[in-house]
Amino acid sequence: MAEVIGLGYVIVEARDLGAWKAFASDLLGLEAAVETPDRLRLRMDDKTYRLDIRRGDTDGVTAIGWEVRGPEELEEIAARLESDGYSVERAAEDAVKARQVSGLVEFDDPGGQRLELFWGLLEANERFVSPTGARFVTGRGGMGHVFQFTAEDAAHRRLYQDLLGFRLSDVIEFAPGMTGTFLHANERHHSFAFASLPALSGVGHLMFEVTELDLVGRAWDKVLAGAAPVAASFGKHTNDEMLSFYVKTPSGFQVEYGYGGKLIDDATWAPARYDAASYWGHHRADPSEPDV
Repeated sequence: MAEVIGLGYVIVEARDLGAWKAFASDLLGLEAAVETPDRLRLRMDDKTYRLDIRRGDTDGVTAIGWEVRGPEELEEIAARLESDGYSVERAAEDAVKARQVSGLVEFDDPGGQRLELFWGLLEANERFVSPTGARFVTGRGGMGHVFQFTAEDAAHRRLYQDLLGFRLSDVIEFAPGMTGTFLHANERHHSFAFASLPALSGVGHLMFEVTELDLVGRAWDKVLAGAAPVAASFGKHTNDEMLSFYVKTPSGFQVEYGYGGKLIDDATWAPARYDAASYWGHHRADPSEPDV
């Protein structure tokens, strides 16, 4: 069965590109590959981009790009989605070119979040150069992970596991009646996670992983000095054992910035259950926010 193999890119709409440039480059270490008054395209590895920030009247994630292996796999998954009732759009040539991919289809998830499936994201001719010296964990694991809030728990489980081919990593009971489901598409512990919480919807956070703990520590020092609003303090997660902190982006959703995430070998992996998201730390700056 054709499957998604990883998180490829994320498209964001933002009202303040200047704030995004300072946040993404000066704090996180992403390289601004394209910078115009209306666009900020950011790199973290050998791909031409991983984040594409477009100026707009609102703030938020407008599209999540999931990678598949090739054109046959793209068409197989698109047909599977259509058979399950999803309205799938085969992107026109200009849209494929704009995304710098070789093939692209688009559809909305059960909560209305735009999803894109693609193959062949363009490789850059120039070497990635981080302004902070950061190196990111990408490659076979994709660019990181997405955590999403949804009121459509069962529908998301069917979409991601039955139709897109994600496998269960584990679950966390964040609170009575609120369970998070963590799914992997490759060796990364999870590329997608979701929790059913009627009061919240949409992307809660993106995760970027770096290759050295010192990179996280130095970024955390910048956060403490006021580089970005703290969402959750430095801490260690239970399920993927990531050492990380959370900050609020200029578009409102959060970024988890971490090191040391657990890898999965499907030949030996058995999903587990946890009753807490963290062993220590990750204290929420706003106590009313869920501990995820």
